[in-house]
Formats: sequence, C-alpha cells, structure tokens
Amino acid sequence: MPETFDEATTLKRRTFVAASTAVAGLPLLTSDRLPASASASTPTPADQLSTVRLTVNGEQRTAQVDNRTSLLDLLREHLDLPGTKKGCDQGACGACTVLVDNRRVNACLTLAVMHQDARVTTIEGLARGEQLHPLQQAFIDHDGLQCGYCTPGQVMSGVACIAEGHTGSRAEIREWMSGNLCRCGAYTNIVSAIEQTAKEA
Repeated sequence: MPETFDEATTLKRRTFVAASTAVAGLPLLTSDRLPASASASTPTPADQLSTVRLTVNGEQRTAQVDNRTSLLDLLREHLDLPGTKKGCDQGACGACTVLVDNRRVNACLTLAVMHQDARVTTIEGLARGEQLHPLQQAFIDHDGLQCGYCTPGQVMSGVACIAEGHTGSRAEIREWMSGNLCRCGAYTNIVSAIEQTAKEA
C-alpha cells in the first residue's frame, strides 16, 4: 500500500528540517523571512529598466529588461531563444558562447544593456532553413557531441575560431577552444570537426 502523509506527519517533517538546519548553523528562510529580492512579485522600479534593441540572428528584437539582466538571460527568458545554454553562469564553461558583432562572448558575463544595437548570432541563427552550418554538420560527422549540453557554445566558439584564423594546427585549435568545457570529454572529435570545416572553408 502506498505511503500517505497526514497533516501531523507533515508538521513533524517540517520540525525535523527546521531543527536540522538550526543544528547545522544555517538560517532557515521561511516564507515570512525571505528577502525582498527573492519575491518574484516585486516589480522592478522604472528607473532600473531599459529598452534594449538588438539584431538577433538577422531579426530586429526589442525587450524591456532590468538593467542587471545578462545577455544570456535576455536571449533565453525574454527573446525565447533557449539554444544558448546556462552552464556555470560564471564565464568558466563556455556553454553560453554567442557571437556579438562577430566576436565570441560569454553571454552570462555581459549585461544586455551593454549591447544596444549590436548584432548577435546564437546557435539558432547558424543554419539556413534545413541546411546546417558546415560546422554543425561536421560535429555530426565526427561525433563531436555526447550529452549535447555544451554543443551550442562549442559550435559558436568553433565558428569564431575558424573566422579568426586560429586553425593552423590541432594544438592551436585546442588552445583557442580552451574556454569551452565538455563534461563528456569529446574534445578530440570537436577539434576534428573544426579542423575539417576550416579546411573546407
């Protein structure tokens, strides 16, 4: 018979959690003790909002955002472009790499308001209809992905790496791609995909 919990059991569990937290020396944030910044219903003051205009994947886009909004959050949460991934959110993994005016940028480390009227390219903007970008196809050909979470950032960084001319050797590719981490360890195949695309360009 499946286990059920009545109201008394729930209260006992809450008491246990509160006591455990207190013993660990950590403050327990109950709903009446949450800081004001944690409340999703708290509106942002008008003087902290900005209208950001960008050309994203060739299309003019406008959004009103909190001045503290990262370019990553603008793309994912306001412009409905979830292809750019949020990994470490500290600029260490490269999962959020996009091109801003044809230069690679960690979107989690830069504010959206800093890129007024910029041209942004995300992974969604590389393919032309059903035709994949050559580097996207090379990633498939060389099995340059496993779980796929880092792949959008790897591809965007790889496109920039080729455009920058840093593909003279496999060692050079590895050096210039070192800001993009792959938790699955597909580095050898990623380098092969970039190497092939650079030769065919």
